[in-house]
Amino acid sequence: MRCLVIEDEIDTSNYICKGLRDAGHSASACASGAEAKALALGSEWDIVILDRMLPGVRDGLSIVEQMRAQGKTTPVIVVSALNSIEARVGGLRGGADDYLSKPFAFSELLARVEALQRRSAPGADSAQLQVADLKLDLRTLRVTRGNKVIALQPREYRLLEYLMRNVGQVVTRTMLLESVWDYHFDPQTNVIDVQISRLRAKVDKDFPVMLIHTLRGVGYRMGDGPEAGSPLE
Repeated sequence: MRCLVIEDEIDTSNYICKGLRDAGHSASACASGAEAKALALGSEWDIVILDRMLPGVRDGLSIVEQMRAQGKTTPVIVVSALNSIEARVGGLRGGADDYLSKPFAFSELLARVEALQRRSAPGADSAQLQVADLKLDLRTLRVTRGNKVIALQPREYRLLEYLMRNVGQVVTRTMLLESVWDYHFDPQTNVIDVQISRLRAKVDKDFPVMLIHTLRGVGYRMGDGPEAGSPLE
C-alpha cells in the first residue's frame, strides 16, 4: 500500500514509516498542514495516517473534510494525543475511518491499517480477482486464464496480484519496486522488465487479447480494453 503519514513529531513519524516499510508497504511523510493538504488532495494514496495537531492548520481534521468534499474515499486513521471521548467521536464524525490515541503500539496501528485495507481493496468482498478471462484465487493461489492453469513463481504471483488489484490504473516502476520488491530506492537494474516479460510469457502468450500493457516512460497498466493505456507497447 501507498501510505501517507502526516505527523509533525519527527520521532513518531519515523517510527510509523519504518514500521510500515518493514511490513512491506511504502510510506511518505510530511509534517506541516500546507504540505499535508497538497499531498492528501493532490495525490492518490491507499491510506492516510493523520495527526490532528499540525502546524499551519487549526485542526488536522480539516484536511479530512477537504478530502471528503472532493469525493476522495481514501481510508484515514487519526493518531492523536487528543483522546477524550468527545475528541474520538468528533474525529470519526469528521470523516476519519478510525481513531487511535497516543501513545500506541505499532502492532495495533498496523492491524488497523490492514483491516481498512481489507475493507477498501478491490475484490475485498471476494476471494478471487478477475480481469477478463484471467482469474487469481486468493485462497488457493491458483491462477487460470480461460481453461489454462498458469504456474507462477512467488515474485511473479505478487506482481500479478498487484497489477490485478490496480486494474485499469497506471502502475509506475516506483510503485512496483516498493510494493512487490520492497525497494525504497531505484536499484538501477532491469529487474522489473525481466519479471514483466516472464509474466507476459505466461499470462498473455497464446491468447488473442493482451492484458499487461507497457506505457512508455510511465509504467504499466492491466486491462483488456483499448483504454488500457496509451502509448502502448
